[in-house]
Amino acid sequence: MVQTVVLCFLLVVFNTIPTLSQSAKKDSLTSFKDKIKTGWNVGAFPAIGYAFDQGYTYGGLANFYYYGDGKKYPQYYHSIYVEWSRTTFGGGITQYKYDSKYLIPHIRVISEGGLYTEQALGFYGFNGYNAPYNSAYEDKNNLILHGSPDYYRYQRSLLRFTADLQGFITDRHFRWVLGYNFLKFKIATVDITKQNKGKSENDKIPEVPILYDKYVLWGFIPENQKNGGVVNIIKSGIVYDTRDNEPNPFKGMWTEVLLLLAPSSLGNKSAFTKFVFTHRQYFTLKRDVLSLAGRICYQAKIGGTVPFYLEPVLFSTSSIRDGIGGSKTVRGILRNRIVGEDILFGNLELRYKVFKTFLFNQNFYAALTGFTDVGRVTGKYKLTAINADAEAYLKQGQAENWHQSVGFGMYCAMNQNFIAAINYGFATDKRDGNSGMYINLDFLF
Repeated sequence: MVQTVVLCFLLVVFNTIPTLSQSAKKDSLTSFKDKIKTGWNVGAFPAIGYAFDQGYTYGGLANFYYYGDGKKYPQYYHSIYVEWSRTTFGGGITQYKYDSKYLIPHIRVISEGGLYTEQALGFYGFNGYNAPYNSAYEDKNNLILHGSPDYYRYQRSLLRFTADLQGFITDRHFRWVLGYNFLKFKIATVDITKQNKGKSENDKIPEVPILYDKYVLWGFIPENQKNGGVVNIIKSGIVYDTRDNEPNPFKGMWTEVLLLLAPSSLGNKSAFTKFVFTHRQYFTLKRDVLSLAGRICYQAKIGGTVPFYLEPVLFSTSSIRDGIGGSKTVRGILRNRIVGEDILFGNLELRYKVFKTFLFNQNFYAALTGFTDVGRVTGKYKLTAINADAEAYLKQGQAENWHQSVGFGMYCAMNQNFIAAINYGFATDKRDGNSGMYINLDFLF
């Protein structure tokens, strides 16, 4: 992935140099035609990246695309994505994702699974600004506040499997959705002993109560949920999709309405029902060069009891993400900063293709983006103070409001489908952190 980003950067730079060959000058963005790809094509790169709330990433990833005879290009017949990666914050991903419209005639199959481990996952409490955030608590040298770099963290292991089917209803734009999601959470306080192993005395993290421990002590996290649990979800819904190109649309819309059912009959400790609405729309400002993309997502509990460890999870037909904040939702603010029973977030992004070329027998293009992201809690997770310390904590919180960030990004696409991305977002309110850089794959939506 890093090689793709570097190559893209060099292409952008060299494209601005006036001494380019005449043949290169004639290749305008609008007249450039991709070479048709056939058979199997693979993008394989070191999984080297960085996110300010996860640390540096190392490992490897590969995406295999099968284009067959090329008649459907840039659409593929099958996509198989695999990844093994680890982060310096103690996180790990071992996963696969499969996507095909042709495995079963007239049915799209999307399956995703893997093991996702976090030794120090961000935990800032519930209900957005109702949960006070003070960066001084993350300073281990702050003896008055008993600071720790892990104060706003907890440990999580997530085993996940999803299988979704989509089929046409009336025409090629309307589709039904039916799927099954299995999620097994293991939750614990941060293992300070493990994190301090091999460190000098000056570098060791102090063993002090962290926010997760206090939430358990205060009863904000129920005793029967504090160690995690298994969640089985039946997903159903409707999709309306008129995109002209899935990886980077220039026109059309992509709207989905989902109902998530987690009945006790499937072995769920807590039965619940959730509703998800996501609308994305794309506008062409200059054909195949400049576009405007927008997304709005609303996720709410209809009934039942949602376990605390599932509250940060966002659902869609394409993937499952950790909730608002971080690389895939509101870029630049703290990951999982906005967690509640009901949430609303949106993104507005200007996308500009700056260069196209055919190199190393592959089609490449580079793009730049500017964006603004927003989000907020619209339905609160219920918190009841059981002692003076819990009451004092709740009083420190402030009224919930919009959390916002602004930023820019750079993308490099190979054969339109494999897209390496760099995004940098800036939080507009210090209660959400400062800024964040993210190196990963694909446009946000």
